[in-house]
Amino acid sequence: MDNIHVSEKLVLFLYFLPVFFFSLAIHEFSHAFWANKFGDPTAKNLGRLTLNPIKHLDFFGSIVMPILAFSSGYMLIGWAKPVPVDRRNFKNNFRDDAIVSAAGPISNFLFALFFLLLLFVYRNFLPGGSILISKILISSIYFNIFLFVFNLLPIPPLDGSHILFDIFPNKYTAKYLNLGLYGSLILLFFIYSPLWGFFMKIVYFIVDLLFVFK
Repeated sequence: MDNIHVSEKLVLFLYFLPVFFFSLAIHEFSHAFWANKFGDPTAKNLGRLTLNPIKHLDFFGSIVMPILAFSSGYMLIGWAKPVPVDRRNFKNNFRDDAIVSAAGPISNFLFALFFLLLLFVYRNFLPGGSILISKILISSIYFNIFLFVFNLLPIPPLDGSHILFDIFPNKYTAKYLNLGLYGSLILLFFIYSPLWGFFMKIVYFIVDLLFVFK
């Protein structure tokens, strides 16, 4: 039994999972909260106006995909079940939908700031603390900034495509917003294209800016 060695990467992965699930949950909760505030109770009626991650998890996106990403050595990636929104219930259709769409990514940015504050407190007031906890906090910052930038991409079905339509509502952006499966294929192509490296540089740039204050 003394010879059993547990991978540090596996330990970090397991400890990070609650942050992963809650980061997805807070994103979807924010959509539901602002949709309900603007007059659309669809998500609330379906039990999605909650921070309980179980209500938001998608089996493939929240369970299978993270395990596959970990097993392949790829960065941890995943998604939750999209919150249903009926924009017909909004008083100011385009403005309200844009705010609801932006609420998810913004919540992840604010969550990243929260973890940055925890990291600052941990490093400055608890010197000699666990390196593992520091790594979890740093990973939490990176992941939430990743969610912030990724979901603002103007590619269906991401939030950025809804914001694009709300700012420039016309027949072309309407067709683009409703690409369905084709939108997912475009997103998949983007992830495996050279553009992904440029995207990740944006993520690292924002995190580096935040770390100036750590």
